[in-house]
Amino acid sequence: MDGISLVIKSVILGIVEGITEFLPVSSTGHLIIFENIMGFKGTSPNYVQTYTYVIQLGAILAVIILYWSKIKDTLVNFFPKKVGYEKSGFKFWLMIVIACIPGGVFGILFNDLADEYLFKPVIVAMTLFLGGIWMIYAEKKFRNKGSKSSRNSRSSNNAKGNEINVNTKQSITIGLFQCLAIIPGMSRSASTIIGGWISGLSTVAAAEFSFFLAIPVMIGMSLLKLIKVGGLASFTSIEIISLIVGFVVSFIVALMVIDRFISYLKKKPMKIFAVYRMIFAVIVLIAGFMGVFY
Repeated sequence: MDGISLVIKSVILGIVEGITEFLPVSSTGHLIIFENIMGFKGTSPNYVQTYTYVIQLGAILAVIILYWSKIKDTLVNFFPKKVGYEKSGFKFWLMIVIACIPGGVFGILFNDLADEYLFKPVIVAMTLFLGGIWMIYAEKKFRNKGSKSSRNSRSSNNAKGNEINVNTKQSITIGLFQCLAIIPGMSRSASTIIGGWISGLSTVAAAEFSFFLAIPVMIGMSLLKLIKVGGLASFTSIEIISLIVGFVVSFIVALMVIDRFISYLKKKPMKIFAVYRMIFAVIVLIAGFMGVFY
């Protein structure tokens, strides 16, 4: 693949990542499918899988920018003595850490197996389809439970002055559900939102908690992947440029998507995303049988 082609394809993948990272449709699954369709590959071993992880950091940076007011507030009011334990940044980030533990454990145990055996378009499509059915069932059964508890987990569109009030039990529940995202196509966003519903959070509070949870999770996964392959020094200069381009594009697109997604969740159900997953999965499966994929 020549350098210009690699960069152009990286722009497309950056757009895909920026749109899908926080929607409950699996950004990793979409990247795997589009990478395969376009024949996206570098010359260095493990470049594509590393790219798939690292490009997601662009979308994570968008969360940090958009929610900086909330992040800054948790840091300023970090110590419980100043504002009380329940409103302290210490409690907020402690809940994030607790929610990260199950994913960290299962990720260390199973990520390599997932990379080797599950990063395939047809498998991703099957997971997207089954995950769509699971989303429809979970929303019908559990979303109202979260709505009734929304007074305990208030959330605003711009994260200014809001309190995502999550306790230890809820954090563990959400963390366990996040483990499903190890399977490409399940969607980390969908898994954590469903975990939030089951634990009693409103849809918006669950979604925003998943945004904050993504910060340490995705940074950790990306760094781990880079360490395993020997860092950026293991890639060619054009591959690094491609990675940077994908990162920047995903950041810009995610900035435009996140607020719109939260506004949508305040008024409408997530069923539309489940239906999209199922239709997209069927298209991918048909394409797979027609030999479209490499």
